[in-house]
Amino acid sequence: MARKNKGKHGGNPNRPRFWGKHAVAAALDNPDRKVLKAWATREAAAFMNFPPEITVVMAEAPDLGRMVPHDAPHQGVVIEVEPLDDMWLGDLLAEAPERATLLVLDQVTDPHNVGAILRTAAAFGAIGIVTQDRHAPPEGGALAKAASGALERVPWVRVVNLARALEEIAEAGFWRIGLAGEAKSDLKDALGHKRIALVLGAEGPGMRHNIREHVDALAKLPISDAVESLNVSNAAAVALYAASVA
Repeated sequence: MARKNKGKHGGNPNRPRFWGKHAVAAALDNPDRKVLKAWATREAAAFMNFPPEITVVMAEAPDLGRMVPHDAPHQGVVIEVEPLDDMWLGDLLAEAPERATLLVLDQVTDPHNVGAILRTAAAFGAIGIVTQDRHAPPEGGALAKAASGALERVPWVRVVNLARALEEIAEAGFWRIGLAGEAKSDLKDALGHKRIALVLGAEGPGMRHNIREHVDALAKLPISDAVESLNVSNAAAVALYAASVA
């Protein structure tokens, strides 16, 4: 199951392009990531310190701008990579420590949101994220830029059947909490278990009915009436913080 990147400026389907200094530096530092080629301004090339085995093409900033989506902040460097190898859920769960937090995303498809969630997951020490393979964004430049290097550091498991994955997560000793604005209990009241799986649905529709049937508790974030809901990446950040201090 290769993670394919789609789009006019994204490179070949199996060779996504990343841009931005943090995303590129993290990819270069990841021994599991194969970087195929790089384009950079002379200033950026000196900053990135590319290893000698990677072909680096010197380019001007306007040329790099034509290689990425319109107005993408390339910061003078673009690389072409191979997608990371797939990770299996069983392997991630087997390596989980006694206390662990896992994120499960139900049809969250916006690459900026998933990238931001990966970044927050790295910040709060989550062991990984789990998504459904067909309803999640592929590896790509916008996601990698939003993740600011976390795409290379946070394990990302893609599964065919998310409900079945939640069953496997429960068998591994995780208490599954689904975030829902209409829930009667606050998140703090649902925490307290050593292993937590936080389940978040897409903005608008939220978690699907079948996914709700596979959580142990529904909980809400105690936000004021000034806003109806939070962006899913912001909700993930608040929930991860709450889990980290519980």
